[in-house]
Amino acid sequence: MIARIVLAMLVAVELLAGVPRAATAQDAPQQAAKSLPFVSTIFGDNMVMQRGKLNTIWGWSKPGDRVRVEIAGKQAEGAADADGKWEVKIKPPKTGGPYTMTIKGAQTVELHNVLVGDVWLCGGQSNMELPMSRVLNAEEEIKAANQPEIRFFRVGGHPAYHAAKVVDGKWEVVSPETAAHLSAVAYYFALKVRSEIHVPIGLVVDAMGGTPAEAWTSAAALEPLHDFDVPLALLKKLAAENAPEYGNYVMHWYDEYDTGLKGQWQAANFDDANWQTVDLPGGFKELGVPDTPAVVWFRREVDLPDPLPKGRALLFLGEVERMDTAYINGTEVGASAWVENPRVYPLHDGVLKPGKNEISIRVFKTKPDGGFMSKPDVLHLMLGDKSVIPLAGKWKAKLSVDARPPHAMPIGFENWPVMPTVLYKGMLEPITPLALSGAIWYQGEQNSPRGYQYRKIMPALIANWREVFGQGDFPFYIVSLPKFMKHSDTPTDDDWADTRESQAIAAESVPKSCLAVTIDTGEADNIHPKLKKPVGDRLGRCALAGYYHKHVVDSGPTLKRVERLPGEIRLHFAHANGGLVVKGTKLVEFSIAGDDRVWHWANARIEGDAVVVSSPDVPRPVQVRYAWQSNPEATLFNGAGLPAGPFRTDDWPLETQDHRSY
Repeated sequence: MIARIVLAMLVAVELLAGVPRAATAQDAPQQAAKSLPFVSTIFGDNMVMQRGKLNTIWGWSKPGDRVRVEIAGKQAEGAADADGKWEVKIKPPKTGGPYTMTIKGAQTVELHNVLVGDVWLCGGQSNMELPMSRVLNAEEEIKAANQPEIRFFRVGGHPAYHAAKVVDGKWEVVSPETAAHLSAVAYYFALKVRSEIHVPIGLVVDAMGGTPAEAWTSAAALEPLHDFDVPLALLKKLAAENAPEYGNYVMHWYDEYDTGLKGQWQAANFDDANWQTVDLPGGFKELGVPDTPAVVWFRREVDLPDPLPKGRALLFLGEVERMDTAYINGTEVGASAWVENPRVYPLHDGVLKPGKNEISIRVFKTKPDGGFMSKPDVLHLMLGDKSVIPLAGKWKAKLSVDARPPHAMPIGFENWPVMPTVLYKGMLEPITPLALSGAIWYQGEQNSPRGYQYRKIMPALIANWREVFGQGDFPFYIVSLPKFMKHSDTPTDDDWADTRESQAIAAESVPKSCLAVTIDTGEADNIHPKLKKPVGDRLGRCALAGYYHKHVVDSGPTLKRVERLPGEIRLHFAHANGGLVVKGTKLVEFSIAGDDRVWHWANARIEGDAVVVSSPDVPRPVQVRYAWQSNPEATLFNGAGLPAGPFRTDDWPLETQDHRSY
């Protein structure tokens, strides 16, 4: 479940560093209000043009203006339409470069150091975003990242309720000076491709942490599923009202119902003299809402030394159910809706001051035991010299929202972009129809509570992307989720197993797709595993085999046929390149069940291209599962060193089969 996603304080700090802060009404700029550039921001110095196909270059000028694009003797022109948008389709010069592209119209723009090669779109959530600075052996990997023919563009995060026109970002050349903030998965993918395909590679990284697949999909693609009718209707209403483009539900709920937000209860020097005094942790019983949903504001004054110690200060609040927003001297310093995510908010320079400082915390509690859930000593302010200011004890408090039924509740509590379509509109649509080779995709963690539903969403997303880019069925390669969370010592079912099956079904059912199985990677207590090279390598194998038609093994063993025999089941495999191989001392993670649907660990042995499974506890077996849990031990590989993905032979109901997003 989502609440299980963050298990350790270290992970909490990393996630908070990577997730964009919640928008506010004051900083919800509408891109329509900006002047549109003569040349779209997706083009620039150091860019890579897609080889072998027409490239569409576009921008904005006055209606009717003629625009000419020239590069290495190639030229084409077009005119701005009634809305001022111009498009020019031009054949690229021969692979390589560098070239200079000149765009002439009402203005003249030159783009320098342009290469021609293959452009790959790199989408998903935080594990696609995760930069090289956070991988295994990061310092050595970054020093070695001298790859002038690999270029990357990071699309700036921007949820939108109306279609955005441009994105923030710039093209950069991969070097030890730039690699630290490059997507590690995308980089290792490019290295693998270039190991056999010696052409420039452009990486357009279009990803954002914590976001579900439906946020990256258009309304037209989601509507036929009827799984998102309610949020899509709400989004349509918000767009018509020109509401702030938060991209999440809870911020709009606060705008509508939170008396404290309207009254600026977080403001410095706010008069809280008539507020009630309560003890933290706790505080809800005294305000009359011990067991019911409620929004409560807490305020406290602390005295800090003069001068303040040098170094980064941190605010520790521990685990909070359900959502908190913290302010110091009227400035928001952190917010989270992950329940088991211990809050550790880094304080930027200038937030604290010598002498009196006012801390305000808004807590949205949804359960009887909600609110501050950690021990009193966890609540503290740590200054730059590691000295500690305890925060447990007396606070001023006031009830802002009594949210017990029938009071309306938000559809979701996440304070980052999770609404359907908002990243499609804000981050994907503005870069279409950029010419590209294909897409790689690392996402699914946020959808895991609805893992079964994911098998419907992914094919819709892929078809949607292919349609909007207008370049046919380009390849789409999917990362299967790695292992995560505590290993189960008994056969089980969980949402990550369901999600992996949905990913496999999407890759198998959608033409020109491929699954990069990573079940032998991952970390039990870190949703952002540091080992990213195998992920990029296996995506690269998908591309080399499927797109570049190289003789490269791109899959581990996959189940081909099931043979049910007296007392045992024989599983036949395809893609047993070099033969089936056991990693470790023996085959494990196979479970077997009879008609009673009770799963037992099974004995397993390899016989040729098959695995024979049995158990003395199941005399008449009917079904088998392999690696069917969040954190299995991967033991079945092929001779090429690639793992078999989790699978099952049954079609029995799964844990997430009836789970929906609202």
